[in-house]
Amino acid sequence: MGLSSPIIREKLILILKGIAMGAANKVPGVSGGIVAFVGGFYEELIYSLQKINLKSLTILLKEGWSPFYYYINGKFLTLLFSGVIISYFSVSLILDYLIRYFETYVLAVFFGMVISSVYFLYYELKNWNFKKILFFSLGLIIGLIIMNSKPLTENEGIVFVFFCGLVSVCGMTLPGLSGSFLLLLLGNYTLLLVDSVNAIYFSISDIIRLDFDFISDPYRTKLLKLAAIFTLGSITGLIFFSNILSFVLRKYHQNTIATIIGFVGGSLGVIWPWRKKVYKNDELGEIVFNSIGKPEIAYYEYVLPNIKSTDFWLLSLFIILGVIFVSLLERYGIKKRG
Repeated sequence: MGLSSPIIREKLILILKGIAMGAANKVPGVSGGIVAFVGGFYEELIYSLQKINLKSLTILLKEGWSPFYYYINGKFLTLLFSGVIISYFSVSLILDYLIRYFETYVLAVFFGMVISSVYFLYYELKNWNFKKILFFSLGLIIGLIIMNSKPLTENEGIVFVFFCGLVSVCGMTLPGLSGSFLLLLLGNYTLLLVDSVNAIYFSISDIIRLDFDFISDPYRTKLLKLAAIFTLGSITGLIFFSNILSFVLRKYHQNTIATIIGFVGGSLGVIWPWRKKVYKNDELGEIVFNSIGKPEIAYYEYVLPNIKSTDFWLLSLFIILGVIFVSLLERYGIKKRG
């Protein structure tokens, strides 16, 4: 059975979708849920996750692993989250590099992806009415509030790190809500998605080389402990929010979509390519640096582009590329949804 087999091809595509979700989740302002939505597997993801509950636990204890695995749509979840994990140690590292050296262009691509997603989300709605406009406005206001919020300072407290995991996973379950951006607002983006992920990566590399010296490294072990707590919070949040969302989508599908459109629109400025960073300063007016030596951002100044500049047209090209990418994803999603 070669790669041309429909079954193997579907599995590979699902893993690739997971990789795309993982990469998107790591970019502040971009939601992995958007990838799920336009990729045509958002509702399957939510409904699969919400099956991880007391009933599934009872099935596991009474009937065994196979019925439990079947009940929660385990094959789908395993392949998808395998892609997410692969992404965190491969594509995400490349993305980190691109953001570090070509941030504006990366933002332009994601800006195009998000506005394209809003367009397709819009067409999910049927017959706008007062109630939908109300929910749209609510989402818009929440998005604007979050976009204009100022970040907190880094916090290594166990309870707070668990909370970070709990809320950051929203980006995977709710299109438009960026988990990475929430971590930025909470002040723990670098700690949990850069330092801790790198600690896991280097620890795995050390174990492969049969080098266990990292166990005696207090900084590394602290990061690994924080990563474990963050992961536990993420799993808890994933199950919790998926249960809420599955109920909301089932009962109030159109109003939920209207809220998501408003929220995405309100928070779109987070990835506006034409923005200027304003760095934090200490009492002496010196720039404050984080734990890995990068200057900490206080907030962004959003500016209008100069349409006469070469930069404007170049960034516009990257925005168009983002639009095309999501359009192709949506086209595939339509075919997949039948």
